[in-house]
Amino acid sequence: MNHYIDILIKPDAEMRENVLLNKVITKLHKALVSLNTNAIGVSFPQYQLKLGRLLRIHGNSIILNELQTNDWLGGIKGYCHLSETLPIPKLVKYRVISRKQSNMTQAKLNRLIKRGSISPDEVKAYKAKMFSQSLDNPYLELESGSNGHKHRRFIEFGELLDSPISGNFDTFGLSKDQATVPWF
Repeated sequence: MNHYIDILIKPDAEMRENVLLNKVITKLHKALVSLNTNAIGVSFPQYQLKLGRLLRIHGNSIILNELQTNDWLGGIKGYCHLSETLPIPKLVKYRVISRKQSNMTQAKLNRLIKRGSISPDEVKAYKAKMFSQSLDNPYLELESGSNGHKHRRFIEFGELLDSPISGNFDTFGLSKDQATVPWF
């Protein structure tokens, strides 16, 4: 992982920042699936409370150039400024950026109810615990291409590290197994 591409999102009155970022991530997901790769990671260098307007895509120059040759952004390209494939600076930190999932969800509760594994009193307790443990991480709101359902993909930012950890990324560019991306 020695190169990167910056995508600066340019929202306007028609397309808000968060909606545009969600669309870019959805397009990236489709491109990563078609490339069949687990070697591309993403970061959000402007992250504060929100993920920010800058999406950074990390990988080696060959796979990033292959991504760039596909017109993967399609019609939303006009809302983005893409950099060339650039080398990672020499002095950087590293960070795990991964998906954060709650182990208590409405879908899980529905399955428990359908199986008859939970009593009506336990349903109330489950819901109370589920809402008390809600996630406050930044998130992407994505729409499933197969069924159209919306879901939130919560993002967790690990501690800054001095050296990289190699590993795999999922088809959203998030760490699957503690793999780091350069942070600068």
